[in-house]
This record gives sequence, structure tokens and C-alpha cells, in this order.
Amino acid sequence: MSSPPGTFLWSIFIVLAFFPFCISSQPNIAFNFSSFSFRNLTLLGDSYLRNGAVGLTRELGVPSSSAGTVVCNSPVRLFDPKTNSSASFSTKFSFSIANVNPDSYGDGLTFFLAAGNQTLGSPGGYLGLFNSSYPFDNKIIAVEFDTREDTLFNDPSSNHVGLDIGSLESVGTSEADSGGVDLKSGDLITTWIDYLNGRKVVLVWLSYSSFKPEKPVLSVKADLSKHFQEFMYVGFSASTEGSTEVHTVVDWSFQTFDFSSTNEQSTPPPPSDRDRKVVPVIPVLPTSESCHKKNKKLILGLGISGPIAVFLALAGFGWYTAKKWKKIKIDCGIKLELLKGPRKFSYREIKAATKGFHGSRILGNGAFGTVYKATLLESGLSFAVKRSKHSHQGKDEFLAELTIIACLRHRNLLHLQGWCAEKGELFLVYDFMPNGSLDKLLHQESGITLTFPQRYNIALGVASVLTYLHEECEQQVIHRDIKSSNILLDGNLNPRLGDFGLARLMDHDKSPVSTLTAGTMGYLAPEYLQTGKATEKTDVYSFGVVVLEVACGRMPIVKDGENQLVVNLIDWVWGLYSADKLLEAVDPRLNGDFDKGEMTRLLILGLSCANPDCAARPSMRRALQILSREADLLALPKKKPSLQFSVSLPVNIHEIVSEREADLTSNQQRVKPQSPDLVCSSSCREFPVKI
Repeated sequence: MSSPPGTFLWSIFIVLAFFPFCISSQPNIAFNFSSFSFRNLTLLGDSYLRNGAVGLTRELGVPSSSAGTVVCNSPVRLFDPKTNSSASFSTKFSFSIANVNPDSYGDGLTFFLAAGNQTLGSPGGYLGLFNSSYPFDNKIIAVEFDTREDTLFNDPSSNHVGLDIGSLESVGTSEADSGGVDLKSGDLITTWIDYLNGRKVVLVWLSYSSFKPEKPVLSVKADLSKHFQEFMYVGFSASTEGSTEVHTVVDWSFQTFDFSSTNEQSTPPPPSDRDRKVVPVIPVLPTSESCHKKNKKLILGLGISGPIAVFLALAGFGWYTAKKWKKIKIDCGIKLELLKGPRKFSYREIKAATKGFHGSRILGNGAFGTVYKATLLESGLSFAVKRSKHSHQGKDEFLAELTIIACLRHRNLLHLQGWCAEKGELFLVYDFMPNGSLDKLLHQESGITLTFPQRYNIALGVASVLTYLHEECEQQVIHRDIKSSNILLDGNLNPRLGDFGLARLMDHDKSPVSTLTAGTMGYLAPEYLQTGKATEKTDVYSFGVVVLEVACGRMPIVKDGENQLVVNLIDWVWGLYSADKLLEAVDPRLNGDFDKGEMTRLLILGLSCANPDCAARPSMRRALQILSREADLLALPKKKPSLQFSVSLPVNIHEIVSEREADLTSNQQRVKPQSPDLVCSSSCREFPVKI
């Protein structure tokens, strides 16, 4: 929200009044994370947060390859183009590399600096940092801790440290055991990395203790300033391929120093200063009698001309501000302090990127409106743009989605790139997902048949992001519209949960959200239909339906047989389970190419989550542990439990179902009940509702 003109006037007055006494300085920065949280980091790929530590690769055999990246949300200034000066930096962190299977190893971990905050590469020898199709990027600088000898990159051994500039062929390497360290021992290793710009040298120390050794394991002469951008992002990456290597970072501190035009300092500041922000110091200049005389004349001149300049500036600025102030309109009541991350696009940019909202650019339709593919002219990057359809309803959903997703960070969340609120329209700009939504791959001829490992990975990813929303956010997020059309798939078929238009924030110790029932038939929990109260268990129910949909390749509600009877997916699968024919529910397009034990686990978990009795459903944490093979399945009764209730709903039946139909018209017909038998998404005869 814009500030009143008086605030601007006073700001200008203060700046101009004190301008002669201001001395410019280069701000050094420092941060220290003794433990990590989502507020500070962006997690990409397979990375995750657990107990305050960051895991970069998965512990599981699904998928067999894994790569992850974690990036500090705030960029670091390393170069000043005005003065052509560069910073030195120093970082300290502790990490471990362990093998679940002792006979398996590879590939390693890196600390890196990159121009962007979306750096994520390929698994294997590419260390999750560079792309296998183009393993070069001059805007990436990394120190690698490599645990596999890869002849493609001329690695010296399977236990070495190297400096990488623009590629994975290191400009300098050293054996880690020269410092008495085995990188893949599984023990916690503390690392110090210093870049001294004055000496043009990179130094790396390794130790099993918290005491810095006297001698570095790696010392490389390199002028990194030639590769510095003005602002760069710092972070970690790791990968493993065909192995079970697990990479974990438990703490991290980082600091720039020596940010001046000369960069004469050759050693970093003492350790006692490392954890404090560097305070710019005004230099003390030598004085003389002639200098005093000149200063008196300068002060006298400023004393006369300064007030005149201030008055003229204020008068001009006041006239301009008063003129512009009449034209300012506050759009949607958006508090801009919540939107520091996503970029604000202009209407002109979005219109040009979608070729004037041309019909050929339409990707789909939803309650919010139409989704377009947008390609920015200056960069060639593609995005998905959601354009509002209903002015009042769209505004509410726009604000809900924007305020919620702008604050969230998870590898399986659809990343919000920007927004726009102009000309009475509302837009959200997201990453473009080349493989579209999950429902299209499951229920339409897309040319892609998902394999069982891909399906299992999708269920695992959705479980992970829902666990984050329910238990790991400062405020619990209830999504309320989990369904296959709201799960997008990236280029590697990894799931990204989107569409937060119905989501609600809730403190963990507060009562459930109570509101008008909204969602999509077939995914709605029976108690949600009864009471209108959304809890984490209503999300669990919807997740269970999605799991069954993924395993069976069937929509939640379909018309089947010659009589076109409406068949509920949960009832159908539970019937097969009761008859000990559970695997007959599996999608026939898999042609039997799946692990029977793992498929049984997936189907039973889906039924457990979609249990009509909400108290019998697992939490999303437990569901994630089951999929990760860290917990056993819940006991599931052979016969589907019955749950009887009778209630007079305060709204008509057409208000129960949200208006979210447009996105399903081509592949998933929503059922609007015309009789009590079709109200509940479970066995409707078991849930009579008075209308």
C-alpha cells in the first residue's frame, strides 16, 4: 500500500539535509544458521528439511537416482559495477555423507555460488548442479566434495575436494584424506572455505572437529571476481545415481568482507567477528590548517545553497506527488510487504507474453479463470499465467492464493513467480509445467503412460508437501481441494501441488476451519459434507482418493456398465479388497509391470486415508512414513466401515459443490447430486443426508 505524500516529503527532506555528511560504503553481510527453517531457504529437487537439518538426496530406492539443491533465499552482493570492486567471502558448514548400503557410493556434495535461485542439475556425476545435456555454466562457482571417481571430468579419486568454475572439470583438486578425512565415512565433517580477493586464492579446510586445522587441504590460485555477478545466490547441491548415498547439511554460516575498491586485506577477519554483521566504519582523514579553511568555506557554501536546493526540491516534489496522488488506486487491498518475493508483472508484459491472450495459448480453465502459456519476449522463458474470471470471487481467491503460496517453500509446491493486479483483472504467474496436470496423464490420451515407479514417486511427493503444509509451517495450511487436476508435473514428472484458491491458514492449536463446504465431488470427505469444517483429515481423505486414482487409473466417480451406473472409486476398490482381489484394481495400462508388494502398499494406504471414519485415517506424517517404508500399514477392515449421520444442511445442494467444473469438462465429469443417494463421495447409501 502506498505511503501518504507527507512521508515521502519528510524522507526527501532528511536525505537532502544530511546528504553532505553521508559517506558511501560497501555493505558486507553475514548470516549464521545453527539450524535451518523454510523461512531462510528454497528447497529444490529431492531436498528436504528434517529436525533442523537439510537432506539433499533421498534415502529410498524410488527413484534410484536423486538430486537436490538448497539455496539461501537472500542473494549476496559480491560485485559493485560502479566501483568495479569485488568482495572476499568466508563460509563454514558441517555436513555428512553416508551410505545406506555400504556397497554403494557416489556421487558427492557441493557448496556453490550461482546467478539464480533455481539452480538444479542432473543426478550422478553432475552433482545436482550442472545439466547433463549442457554441463557448462560460467555463472556457477562451486567447491565439490566428490565421492566417486568420474573419468568424464578427470576426477583424481573417489575422495577428493575440487574447485569448479563454470564446469565440473575442476581447476584444482586435492585428496580429502590429506587432511585425514574420509568424505563418505558418515561422520560429521566441518568445512571452512575462504576466498581472499586480494590474494586471488581459494582455501578449503576439513576436520572431524570444530577446530580449524592450520593447513588447508586445498589451496587454488583463482580470480573468482571475473565470474562474480553483482548479486549471487549461495547454497548446496548433491546427487546420487544407482546408489544410496545420503547427503546432509546441519549448520551453516557465511560472510563477505573486504568489500572495497582496493581489496588489500589478505586475511579474513578474526573468528570472533565472523558471526556479527560487519558495521561500515567512516574513515578518519588526515587534517591540516589549509584543510580546515577549505572545509569552512565548503560548509558556508553548503549552508547557503543547501536550504535553497532543499526548498526547490521539496516544492517540485510536492507538486508532482500531489498531482500523482489523485490518480493512485489501491488494487485489491494487497499488503505489499507480503509480496517481497514474487515479482510484480505489468499488464502489458503479460499481454505481450500471451500474444494478446490468444486462444492458442490456453492451457486450461478453472474456477479462478483461464490459464495461459506465457513466453517472456526478453528472456524466452515460459510461464503459466492464471487470469481471473469473476471480479469479486476471483479477488477473494486471488488474495487467498497469493498470501498463502508466497510464503511457502517446498520442492513439491508449484513455485509462484509473480503477480499482477491491473485494469480490474487479477493474474498469478507460475512456473510452466511441461507435462501438464496429473489427471490428463491418467485419463486422457497424452502419449505418456506413467510407470509404477513414477506413480509411486508422485504419491510420495504429494505426501511430502502435505506433511509440510500440515505440520511444518508456522501456521497450518489446509488445502481443501486436493485432486489430480491440481497436481502438476514438471519435466521429470515430479509432482507440484498448486491451486491454493480454497486453502486456509490455521494456527496449530486452533479449532478447525468452519466455512461453506467447497471442493470437488469424489474428493470430499463425508464429515466435511456434514459439518463444513475443514481439518487436516479432510485433506488426508482427498489424498487417499488421489492415491487410488494414481494406482487404478480411474476417476473418483465414473459411469460404468450398460446401465451407466455411477461407480465410486473407493467403493469399487474396497469391494475388491474384501474379495481378496485387490490387485485387480491396478491400472491395466501397466501390463503387470509393477512390484506387487509395493502396489499393495499403495492401494491399502489409499483406502486407509479414504476411510469414512476420520479418526481411523492416518496423519499425513504417518502416510509419508508408510510410503517411505519407515512405518507399517494401518490395520484395514475387510468391510468398508459404515458411518451414519443425518443433518439438515443450511444451504441447498448446489452450494455444496464448488464452481470448479471448467477444469474437468474434458476429462472428469463432476456429479451434481439430484438425490440424497449421490451426496456423499463414499458409499452414498451409507450416508443419508436430509436436503
